[in-house]
Amino acid sequence: MRPFEYVRASSPAEASTLVGRSPAATYIAGGTNLVDLMKNGVTEPELLVDVRAATSADVVRRPDGGLLIGAAVSNAELAAHPDVRRDHPVLAQAVLAGASGQIRNVATVGGNLLQRTRCGYFQDVTKPCNKRRPGSGCPAVEGAHRDLGIIGTSDHCVATHPSDMGVALVALDAVVHVRSATGEARALTLDELYRLPGDEPHLDHTLEPGDLITAVELPAPRPARMRYRKVRDRASYAFALISVAGVLETDGDTVTDVRLAFGGIAPRPWRARRAEARLRGGPATRAAFEVAVRAEFSDARPLPHNAFKSDLTVSTATTLLSDLAHPVQEQS
Repeated sequence: MRPFEYVRASSPAEASTLVGRSPAATYIAGGTNLVDLMKNGVTEPELLVDVRAATSADVVRRPDGGLLIGAAVSNAELAAHPDVRRDHPVLAQAVLAGASGQIRNVATVGGNLLQRTRCGYFQDVTKPCNKRRPGSGCPAVEGAHRDLGIIGTSDHCVATHPSDMGVALVALDAVVHVRSATGEARALTLDELYRLPGDEPHLDHTLEPGDLITAVELPAPRPARMRYRKVRDRASYAFALISVAGVLETDGDTVTDVRLAFGGIAPRPWRARRAEARLRGGPATRAAFEVAVRAEFSDARPLPHNAFKSDLTVSTATTLLSDLAHPVQEQS
Protein backbone atom coordinates (compact mmCIF):
# COMPACT_ATOMS: atom_id res chain seq x y z
CA MET A 1 0.00 0.00 0.00
CA ARG A 2 1.35 3.41 -0.94
CA PRO A 3 1.72 6.13 1.72
CA PHE A 4 -1.20 8.52 1.99
CA GLU A 5 -2.41 11.44 4.10
CA TYR A 6 -5.45 11.22 6.34
CA VAL A 7 -7.75 14.05 7.44
CA ARG A 8 -10.88 13.79 9.58
CA ALA A 9 -13.33 16.40 8.26
CA SER A 10 -15.65 18.09 10.75
CA SER A 11 -18.26 19.35 8.29
CA PRO A 12 -19.63 18.52 4.83
CA ALA A 13 -18.18 21.79 3.53
CA GLU A 14 -14.68 20.93 4.72
CA ALA A 15 -14.91 17.39 3.34
CA SER A 16 -16.19 18.31 -0.09
CA THR A 17 -13.72 21.18 -0.43
CA LEU A 18 -10.76 18.92 0.36
CA VAL A 19 -11.83 16.22 -2.10
CA GLY A 20 -13.05 18.67 -4.73
CA ARG A 21 -9.68 20.37 -5.11
CA SER A 22 -7.56 17.24 -5.53
CA PRO A 23 -8.11 14.41 -8.04
CA ALA A 24 -5.95 12.18 -5.80
CA ALA A 25 -8.25 12.61 -2.78
CA THR A 26 -11.20 10.44 -1.85
CA TYR A 27 -13.71 10.02 0.96
CA ILE A 28 -13.54 7.26 3.50
CA ALA A 29 -16.07 6.25 6.14
CA GLY A 30 -16.19 2.61 7.24
CA GLY A 31 -13.46 1.72 4.74
CA THR A 32 -14.71 -1.85 4.33
CA ASN A 33 -14.30 -1.69 0.55
CA LEU A 34 -11.82 1.14 -0.02
CA VAL A 35 -9.08 -0.26 2.22
CA ASP A 36 -9.20 -3.62 0.41
CA LEU A 37 -8.88 -1.84 -2.93
CA MET A 38 -5.90 0.15 -1.62
CA LYS A 39 -4.18 -2.98 -0.32
CA ASN A 40 -4.62 -4.63 -3.72
CA GLY A 41 -3.36 -1.59 -5.62
CA VAL A 42 -6.66 -1.12 -7.44
CA THR A 43 -6.85 2.45 -6.20
CA GLU A 44 -4.03 4.61 -4.83
CA PRO A 45 -5.40 7.83 -3.29
CA GLU A 46 -2.93 10.32 -1.84
CA LEU A 47 -5.44 11.83 0.61
CA LEU A 48 -8.22 10.12 2.56
CA VAL A 49 -10.90 12.46 3.94
CA ASP A 50 -12.79 10.76 6.76
CA VAL A 51 -16.44 11.83 6.62
CA ARG A 52 -17.84 9.92 9.59
CA ALA A 53 -17.92 13.08 11.72
CA ALA A 54 -18.92 15.29 8.79
CA THR A 55 -22.21 13.58 7.93
CA SER A 56 -25.16 12.59 10.12
CA ALA A 57 -25.28 9.23 11.90
CA ASP A 58 -28.98 9.63 12.74
CA VAL A 59 -32.24 8.36 11.27
CA VAL A 60 -34.78 11.19 11.47
CA ARG A 61 -38.52 10.75 11.02
CA ARG A 62 -40.02 13.51 8.85
CA PRO A 63 -43.45 15.09 9.39
CA ASP A 64 -44.94 13.09 6.50
CA GLY A 65 -43.70 9.80 7.96
CA GLY A 66 -40.71 9.46 5.65
CA LEU A 67 -37.19 8.87 6.95
CA LEU A 68 -33.98 10.85 6.45
CA ILE A 69 -31.07 8.47 6.92
CA GLY A 70 -27.69 10.09 7.54
CA ALA A 71 -24.84 8.93 5.31
CA ALA A 72 -22.79 7.92 8.37
CA VAL A 73 -25.46 5.59 9.78
CA SER A 74 -23.92 2.13 10.01
CA ASN A 75 -25.52 -0.79 8.22
CA ALA A 76 -26.14 -2.50 11.57
CA GLU A 77 -27.87 0.57 13.03
CA LEU A 78 -29.99 0.93 9.92
CA ALA A 79 -31.18 -2.68 9.97
CA ALA A 80 -32.03 -2.47 13.67
CA HIS A 81 -33.83 0.88 13.59
CA PRO A 82 -37.47 0.37 14.70
CA ASP A 83 -38.94 2.70 12.05
CA VAL A 84 -37.06 0.89 9.29
CA ARG A 85 -38.08 -2.54 10.58
CA ARG A 86 -41.74 -1.51 10.93
CA ASP A 87 -42.30 0.62 7.80
CA HIS A 88 -39.63 -0.58 5.36
CA PRO A 89 -38.82 -4.20 6.30
CA VAL A 90 -37.48 -4.94 2.82
CA LEU A 91 -34.61 -2.57 3.59
CA ALA A 92 -33.78 -4.18 6.92
CA GLN A 93 -33.87 -7.63 5.29
CA ALA A 94 -31.57 -6.53 2.48
CA VAL A 95 -29.03 -5.00 4.85
CA LEU A 96 -28.98 -8.10 7.04
CA ALA A 97 -28.47 -10.26 3.93
CA GLY A 98 -25.24 -8.40 3.15
CA ALA A 99 -21.79 -8.95 4.59
CA SER A 100 -21.06 -10.16 8.14
CA GLY A 101 -22.08 -8.69 11.48
CA GLN A 102 -18.59 -7.27 11.97
CA ILE A 103 -18.64 -5.52 8.59
CA ARG A 104 -22.18 -4.19 9.10
CA ASN A 105 -21.04 -2.58 12.36
CA VAL A 106 -18.58 -0.29 10.54
CA ALA A 107 -19.91 -0.04 6.97
CA THR A 108 -22.01 3.09 6.34
CA VAL A 109 -24.97 3.95 4.17
CA GLY A 110 -23.03 6.40 1.99
CA GLY A 111 -20.13 4.00 1.52
CA ASN A 112 -22.41 1.09 0.75
CA LEU A 113 -23.93 2.92 -2.19
CA LEU A 114 -20.52 3.80 -3.65
CA GLN A 115 -18.76 0.47 -3.17
CA ARG A 116 -17.03 -0.87 -6.29
CA THR A 117 -17.77 -4.03 -8.23
CA ARG A 118 -16.44 -7.37 -6.99
CA CYS A 119 -15.63 -8.53 -10.56
CA GLY A 120 -12.43 -10.54 -10.22
CA TYR A 121 -10.78 -8.85 -13.18
CA PHE A 122 -11.36 -5.42 -11.64
CA GLN A 123 -9.88 -6.58 -8.33
CA ASP A 124 -6.79 -8.19 -9.95
CA VAL A 125 -4.33 -5.53 -11.16
CA THR A 126 -2.39 -8.11 -13.19
CA LYS A 127 -5.39 -8.49 -15.52
CA PRO A 128 -6.82 -6.03 -18.09
CA CYS A 129 -10.04 -4.28 -17.07
CA ASN A 130 -11.84 -1.43 -18.82
CA LYS A 131 -13.35 -0.29 -15.53
CA ARG A 132 -9.94 0.01 -13.85
CA ARG A 133 -7.93 1.02 -16.95
CA PRO A 134 -10.10 2.29 -19.87
CA GLY A 135 -9.27 0.71 -23.21
CA SER A 136 -7.42 -2.29 -21.77
CA GLY A 137 -10.23 -4.75 -22.51
CA CYS A 138 -12.76 -6.90 -20.70
CA PRO A 139 -11.49 -10.47 -20.35
CA ALA A 140 -14.62 -11.37 -18.36
CA VAL A 141 -16.65 -11.56 -21.58
CA GLU A 142 -14.78 -14.69 -22.62
CA GLY A 143 -13.48 -15.61 -19.18
CA ALA A 144 -14.98 -16.11 -15.73
CA HIS A 145 -18.34 -14.38 -15.88
CA ARG A 146 -20.72 -16.70 -14.02
CA ASP A 147 -21.27 -14.08 -11.30
CA LEU A 148 -21.47 -11.11 -13.66
CA GLY A 149 -24.17 -9.14 -15.43
CA ILE A 150 -26.81 -10.07 -18.00
CA ILE A 151 -28.69 -6.81 -18.45
CA GLY A 152 -27.58 -3.18 -18.73
CA THR A 153 -24.06 -4.34 -19.63
CA SER A 154 -21.98 -3.37 -22.67
CA ASP A 155 -19.25 -4.90 -24.83
CA HIS A 156 -16.78 -3.04 -22.62
CA CYS A 157 -17.95 -4.21 -19.19
CA VAL A 158 -20.21 -6.87 -17.70
CA ALA A 159 -19.51 -6.13 -14.02
CA THR A 160 -22.34 -6.02 -11.48
CA HIS A 161 -23.09 -3.67 -8.61
CA PRO A 162 -22.64 -5.49 -5.28
CA SER A 163 -24.99 -3.63 -2.91
CA ASP A 164 -27.95 -5.43 -1.31
CA MET A 165 -29.01 -2.18 0.35
CA GLY A 166 -29.18 -0.40 -2.99
CA VAL A 167 -31.59 -2.99 -4.41
CA ALA A 168 -34.05 -2.37 -1.57
CA LEU A 169 -33.60 1.40 -1.78
CA VAL A 170 -34.39 1.54 -5.49
CA ALA A 171 -37.55 -0.51 -4.87
CA LEU A 172 -38.56 1.97 -2.15
CA ASP A 173 -38.13 5.01 -4.44
CA ALA A 174 -35.39 6.40 -2.20
CA VAL A 175 -33.54 9.56 -3.18
CA VAL A 176 -29.92 10.35 -2.39
CA HIS A 177 -29.03 13.80 -1.02
CA VAL A 178 -25.75 15.18 -2.36
CA ARG A 179 -23.70 18.27 -1.49
CA SER A 180 -21.34 19.61 -4.14
CA ALA A 181 -17.92 21.18 -3.54
CA THR A 182 -19.54 24.60 -4.11
CA GLY A 183 -22.24 23.94 -1.50
CA GLU A 184 -25.06 23.18 -3.91
CA ALA A 185 -27.52 20.59 -2.62
CA ARG A 186 -29.47 18.23 -4.86
CA ALA A 187 -31.38 14.97 -4.66
CA LEU A 188 -30.96 12.05 -7.06
CA THR A 189 -32.93 8.89 -7.61
CA LEU A 190 -30.75 5.80 -7.68
CA ASP A 191 -31.29 5.55 -11.43
CA GLU A 192 -29.89 9.08 -11.67
CA LEU A 193 -27.00 8.30 -9.33
CA TYR A 194 -25.67 5.26 -11.18
CA ARG A 195 -24.42 5.07 -14.76
CA LEU A 196 -24.63 2.10 -17.09
CA PRO A 197 -21.19 1.22 -18.51
CA GLY A 198 -21.73 1.99 -22.21
CA ASP A 199 -18.41 3.16 -23.66
CA GLU A 200 -17.22 4.58 -20.31
CA PRO A 201 -17.28 1.67 -17.86
CA HIS A 202 -14.73 3.37 -15.58
CA LEU A 203 -17.47 5.81 -14.50
CA ASP A 204 -19.76 4.11 -11.98
CA HIS A 205 -21.93 7.11 -11.09
CA THR A 206 -22.84 10.68 -12.00
CA LEU A 207 -21.21 12.37 -9.00
CA GLU A 208 -18.67 15.10 -9.71
CA PRO A 209 -15.36 15.52 -7.82
CA GLY A 210 -16.16 16.79 -4.34
CA ASP A 211 -19.79 15.66 -4.42
CA LEU A 212 -20.60 14.17 -1.02
CA ILE A 213 -23.55 11.92 -0.20
CA THR A 214 -25.04 13.38 2.97
CA ALA A 215 -28.23 11.35 3.43
CA VAL A 216 -30.74 8.99 1.88
CA GLU A 217 -34.43 9.83 2.05
CA LEU A 218 -37.26 7.31 2.10
CA PRO A 219 -40.76 8.52 1.20
CA ALA A 220 -43.67 8.07 3.58
CA PRO A 221 -44.63 4.41 3.97
CA ARG A 222 -47.60 3.04 2.02
CA PRO A 223 -49.89 0.10 2.79
CA ALA A 224 -47.78 -2.40 0.91
CA ARG A 225 -46.32 -5.82 1.62
CA MET A 226 -42.60 -6.10 0.90
CA ARG A 227 -39.73 -8.58 1.05
CA TYR A 228 -36.11 -9.16 0.00
CA ARG A 229 -34.74 -12.49 -1.17
CA LYS A 230 -31.13 -13.23 -2.02
CA VAL A 231 -29.71 -16.27 -3.79
CA ARG A 232 -26.03 -16.93 -3.11
CA ASP A 233 -23.58 -19.77 -3.37
CA ARG A 234 -23.24 -20.38 0.36
CA ALA A 235 -25.32 -19.74 3.47
CA SER A 236 -22.68 -17.60 5.18
CA TYR A 237 -22.11 -14.13 3.85
CA ALA A 238 -21.54 -13.84 0.11
CA PHE A 239 -22.43 -11.44 -2.65
CA ALA A 240 -25.69 -12.09 -4.46
CA LEU A 241 -25.85 -14.46 -7.38
CA ILE A 242 -29.20 -12.76 -7.85
CA SER A 243 -31.51 -10.92 -5.47
CA VAL A 244 -35.04 -9.54 -5.58
CA ALA A 245 -36.72 -6.72 -3.66
CA GLY A 246 -40.50 -6.61 -4.06
CA VAL A 247 -43.09 -4.09 -2.81
CA LEU A 248 -46.68 -5.03 -3.66
CA GLU A 249 -50.05 -3.34 -3.17
CA THR A 250 -53.27 -5.15 -4.10
CA ASP A 251 -57.03 -4.60 -4.04
CA GLY A 252 -58.58 -8.02 -3.89
CA ASP A 253 -56.97 -9.99 -6.70
CA THR A 254 -55.81 -6.91 -8.61
CA VAL A 255 -52.34 -5.36 -8.47
CA THR A 256 -52.77 -1.66 -7.71
CA ASP A 257 -49.06 -0.90 -7.44
CA VAL A 258 -45.81 -2.81 -7.50
CA ARG A 259 -42.15 -1.92 -7.25
CA LEU A 260 -39.59 -4.53 -8.15
CA ALA A 261 -35.79 -4.42 -8.19
CA PHE A 262 -33.05 -6.96 -8.88
CA GLY A 263 -29.46 -7.32 -7.70
CA GLY A 264 -26.55 -9.39 -8.98
CA ILE A 265 -27.55 -9.10 -12.63
CA ALA A 266 -26.67 -5.54 -13.71
CA PRO A 267 -24.14 -2.71 -13.29
CA ARG A 268 -26.55 -0.97 -10.92
CA PRO A 269 -29.48 -2.00 -8.71
CA TRP A 270 -31.94 -2.85 -11.46
CA ARG A 271 -35.45 -1.40 -11.26
CA ALA A 272 -37.74 -3.70 -13.25
CA ARG A 273 -39.93 -0.98 -14.69
CA ARG A 274 -41.03 -3.01 -17.71
CA ALA A 275 -42.36 -5.76 -15.45
CA GLU A 276 -44.01 -3.24 -13.13
CA ALA A 277 -45.88 -1.59 -16.04
CA ARG A 278 -47.26 -4.96 -17.11
CA LEU A 279 -48.40 -5.83 -13.61
CA ARG A 280 -50.18 -2.64 -12.53
CA GLY A 281 -53.93 -3.06 -12.88
CA GLY A 282 -53.60 -6.74 -13.75
CA PRO A 283 -54.36 -9.94 -11.88
CA ALA A 284 -52.28 -10.84 -8.84
CA THR A 285 -51.64 -14.38 -10.02
CA ARG A 286 -48.49 -16.43 -10.30
CA ALA A 287 -48.95 -16.77 -14.06
CA ALA A 288 -49.23 -13.00 -14.51
CA PHE A 289 -46.19 -12.41 -12.30
CA GLU A 290 -44.07 -14.83 -14.33
CA VAL A 291 -45.04 -13.38 -17.72
CA ALA A 292 -44.33 -9.84 -16.54
CA VAL A 293 -40.98 -10.59 -14.92
CA ARG A 294 -39.81 -12.61 -17.91
CA ALA A 295 -40.59 -9.62 -20.15
CA GLU A 296 -38.04 -7.60 -18.16
CA PHE A 297 -35.28 -9.71 -19.72
CA SER A 298 -36.21 -9.20 -23.37
CA ASP A 299 -33.13 -6.96 -23.76
CA ALA A 300 -30.80 -9.12 -21.67
CA ARG A 301 -27.31 -9.97 -22.96
CA PRO A 302 -26.43 -13.16 -21.09
CA LEU A 303 -23.08 -14.86 -21.58
CA PRO A 304 -22.60 -18.64 -21.81
CA HIS A 305 -21.89 -19.17 -18.11
CA ASN A 306 -24.45 -16.78 -16.62
CA ALA A 307 -27.48 -17.28 -18.87
CA PHE A 308 -29.11 -19.20 -16.00
CA LYS A 309 -29.56 -15.93 -14.12
CA SER A 310 -32.60 -14.96 -16.20
CA ASP A 311 -34.59 -18.05 -15.23
CA LEU A 312 -33.32 -17.90 -11.64
CA THR A 313 -34.43 -14.27 -11.26
CA VAL A 314 -37.78 -14.95 -12.90
CA SER A 315 -38.53 -17.90 -10.61
CA THR A 316 -37.35 -16.07 -7.47
CA ALA A 317 -39.32 -12.90 -8.27
CA THR A 318 -42.43 -14.85 -9.26
CA THR A 319 -42.41 -16.77 -5.99
CA LEU A 320 -41.72 -13.64 -3.94
CA LEU A 321 -44.61 -11.73 -5.55
CA SER A 322 -46.92 -14.72 -5.12
CA ASP A 323 -46.03 -14.90 -1.44
CA LEU A 324 -46.73 -11.18 -1.04
CA ALA A 325 -50.05 -11.47 -2.88
CA HIS A 326 -51.17 -14.52 -0.87
CA PRO A 327 -49.45 -14.30 2.52
CA VAL A 328 -51.85 -16.75 4.22
CA GLN A 329 -51.01 -19.48 1.73
CA GLU A 330 -47.31 -18.93 2.43
CA GLN A 331 -47.82 -19.56 6.15
CA SER A 332 -49.81 -22.79 5.68
